[in-house]
Amino acid sequence: MRAWVVERLTEAGEMKLVDLPEPTPEPGTYVVRVEAAGVNFSDTLMLRGQYQRKPVLPFTPGIELAGTIAAAGADTTLSPGQRICASVPTGGYGEFAVVSAKAARAIPDDVPSDAAVVLLGINYPTSYYALHNRARLRAGETVLVHAAAGGVGSAAVQIALAAGCRVIATAGTEAKRAICLELGAERAIDYTAEGWVDEVRQATDGNGVDVIYDPVGGAIGVQSLRCLAWQGRILVVGFAGGAISELPANRLLLKDASAMGVLWGEVKIRSPAVAGAVVDAVLALYRAGKLDPLIGGRFALDQAQEALAQLSRRQTTGKILLIP
Repeated sequence: MRAWVVERLTEAGEMKLVDLPEPTPEPGTYVVRVEAAGVNFSDTLMLRGQYQRKPVLPFTPGIELAGTIAAAGADTTLSPGQRICASVPTGGYGEFAVVSAKAARAIPDDVPSDAAVVLLGINYPTSYYALHNRARLRAGETVLVHAAAGGVGSAAVQIALAAGCRVIATAGTEAKRAICLELGAERAIDYTAEGWVDEVRQATDGNGVDVIYDPVGGAIGVQSLRCLAWQGRILVVGFAGGAISELPANRLLLKDASAMGVLWGEVKIRSPAVAGAVVDAVLALYRAGKLDPLIGGRFALDQAQEALAQLSRRQTTGKILLIP
């Protein structure tokens, strides 16, 4: 089988496409023929050794996938031929991958494999968990979503709208802001321009927003606190901007506000029942026609480097997929 392999960690994030033996399943695992693999910002960090978890070298990148079970090991319940979606420590960037039976979730017949990566993988569950389980979102509230044309951002826009909330979006280009409006955001603001905080405040008649969904971090996260309403909540989802937000506690105090971390991958490990309920809720919204996964690009397996480069340069929208 063909798969991308990282043999050493470098600032450039080096990997190469090689031929490997097709894997065989051990007890408690499946071998899956990959039909779609998610391309994530965390992949770029992992290649450079900057992710919080460092896989043993050599490894195949890719932490989420959907596909069909090719072989099932002992002590498993699903059968060859069934489609599954899973988050994996590594292995998605290949024609086949080994998936733990505990991580595998059967894909319903009414969900295409590429959409399953987005709906059941990282993007929508992260956003649903952040907004509902952490921020306790209420109908009628105003939500500010940063990087709203991206993978988790576009999911957050749709989930907030489905909850009966008003959404103000931010994005760095005119084309991306147009996508935010198409998703249903009331306003789309350029967060790379001076005065974006004032625009948000003007859009809320000076009251500020109830919830901030921030996958960007850095200065954007810090400035966002000036947008918070009384008893507002800021969700720290990630640091795609490349810097960690150093949130000033005095601004939280003055607004009687809360800052909440969101780490979906750890939730799945520590609270599988909660994780399962979140995915069920996402599927229910999808079936109700309230979620429409934004897939911004499909790349062939041998185009993985270009997909990662476009993601790093912030040239992508929605979810980017590899299709082996």
